[in-house]
Amino acid sequence: MTPALVLVGLPASGKTTAGRRTALQLGLPFADSDALVEQEAGSTVSDIFAASGEAAFRRLEEDVIGVALTSFSGVLALGGGAVLSAATRAALRASGAPVVYLVTTPAQALRYVRGGRGRPLLHGDPAARLTQLAAERGPLYEQVATTRVTSAGRPLRDVVDELVGIATKSQEAP
Repeated sequence: MTPALVLVGLPASGKTTAGRRTALQLGLPFADSDALVEQEAGSTVSDIFAASGEAAFRRLEEDVIGVALTSFSGVLALGGGAVLSAATRAALRASGAPVVYLVTTPAQALRYVRGGRGRPLLHGDPAARLTQLAAERGPLYEQVATTRVTSAGRPLRDVVDELVGIATKSQEAP
């Protein structure tokens, strides 16, 4: 069992919002890796970062994504930094699931992060941090993606329609 669709991209690229709507249209469950980590840890992402640091969070994230890639059949949205893990990148490739890189710009993402509240890696200067994250992670998103969908400046309905098409085509493939 593998996810029908996996979404990767910068924070605030639309992974969770578009993922939920796509899952709804496909009649499939939706999962977000950050929520899975919180469920596993019994604590919020921000609290995990504060108490244990980013490395501890990334280990939990890697574990829950590894499980989801082999046991979840819906639409899975990964946290923006999940691709930093070589093990996660390998698991994504091995899963055979369609992996969509939701492409946005740092400026567009900034409009949605509301000052970075609840996003530990965006504290301080969210604009500068998003630009840095885009430079660091962009090549990793490209590496794991089987396709790209631009979310920046597009109506959510158009993004969801494109994602539904990708998932449907993937499910029809032999």
